[in-house]
Amino acid sequence: MLTKEYIKELKNRGNGDIGQLINKYQDSASLTFILENLGQLPKDFDGSFLQNLLTHKNANVRLWAVKTIGKLVKEDYLPVLKNIATIDVDTNVRREAVSSIGRMRTINGQSVLTEILQDNDPKIVCQAIRGLLVFKGNSKIDDNLKSLVNHENEMVRTVIYKEYFAKLKDKNGQPHTESYDYLKNVVVNADTIETMKLLKDESIHLTFTSPPYYNARDYSIYPSYKAYLEFLADVFKEVHRITKEGRFLIVNTSPIIIPRISRAHSSKRYPIPFDIHPYLMEMGWEFIDDIVWMKPEASVKNRIGGFQQHRKPLGYKPNSITEYLMVYRKSTEKLLDWNMRQYDWQTVQDSKVPEGYESTNVWKIDPCFDKVHSAVFPVELCKRVIQYYSYKGDLVFDPFGGSGTMGKTAKSLNRYFFLTEKDENYFEYMKSKKTKEMFDTHETKFLTLKEFKTTIK
Repeated sequence: MLTKEYIKELKNRGNGDIGQLINKYQDSASLTFILENLGQLPKDFDGSFLQNLLTHKNANVRLWAVKTIGKLVKEDYLPVLKNIATIDVDTNVRREAVSSIGRMRTINGQSVLTEILQDNDPKIVCQAIRGLLVFKGNSKIDDNLKSLVNHENEMVRTVIYKEYFAKLKDKNGQPHTESYDYLKNVVVNADTIETMKLLKDESIHLTFTSPPYYNARDYSIYPSYKAYLEFLADVFKEVHRITKEGRFLIVNTSPIIIPRISRAHSSKRYPIPFDIHPYLMEMGWEFIDDIVWMKPEASVKNRIGGFQQHRKPLGYKPNSITEYLMVYRKSTEKLLDWNMRQYDWQTVQDSKVPEGYESTNVWKIDPCFDKVHSAVFPVELCKRVIQYYSYKGDLVFDPFGGSGTMGKTAKSLNRYFFLTEKDENYFEYMKSKKTKEMFDTHETKFLTLKEFKTTIK
């Protein structure tokens, strides 16, 4: 009977008993079990039986055979591994072969890995890069790797850019966890782009916003849909600049219908979240998640009424009960752990998301209605985003402040907020709702652009 203990006993004999055991068991499950449980191998381990397994029909058996060869770290196996890395039909097997070559850390291994940089599979190329980076500082290796900065694949480009071309941050800049006092709990009545241009790079921690819909009845009128998308792109480009490294942008939007001008014409539906996405990716935002905000059907405009009467194919128009929260992160070579480690232990503990958090990407939240603003953020929506994507004491930004729900919620959660709002009616509405609930040392300020300029230090 095959057991881990029995395999360990045979391995330690060091006389080829594992090879004999392999010959005894030919089914894929048994072969995989044996190879998986070999663990660390003695230096004199006889691996001659492994080469026969490299052509096994089962990819998992081939994978573990390559892993086992890799543990031996013997350059005698270099031609075999090179062949597997080149011709095997399974990507995982090929990657493991490249990894095994990299672990040898030899001159001949360098040459093979350099050849593999020309492979068509970007996963294989990335594995070869990993093996070659051990020799970073070798001018020949560096030149070969640097040339990949213009590689067709984005993952390859990202790795090479991080290793060779990323700019070092100014150590005298503002600490990651801090924000400027003149931005804390401030609402500016001005054009958001004009205001953001006054801000220093990396000033804010989180942006959560719902952009104005294209030519909706109470928002600015744009000459064309393209002009509208380009306006949003200009906004989010500035947001990208003022966002701290590796921090988040969450955009709440949905497709919108422009009503038909008469019964002789059709209405037009614009997929805003999908059309703005390419602009965001191009300017340096990394797509992280799509969250669906689901509302009760009774709260939305009825589109299904006509179909309910005739039920004719082609006339189906479902009621739109969802909006998207598109989650983006400012592109960085650093992992999320780096962002988290910037905070002290107490802040991390105090900022932990409480029990009852949402575990799926479908959030069922009732919408809010207001006689002043027709598209008000529900407090629960703001609360989740702020708790999930920021720490206490962070600065949260909304370039389209509206009725100020985001700012009020941020303040109640011990975050600071910075809002811009061009519409004077909304600005005055927010001003009328001013409270002093939190952060008394940073009482909410309502400023014109001219007044805001005088506060910047």
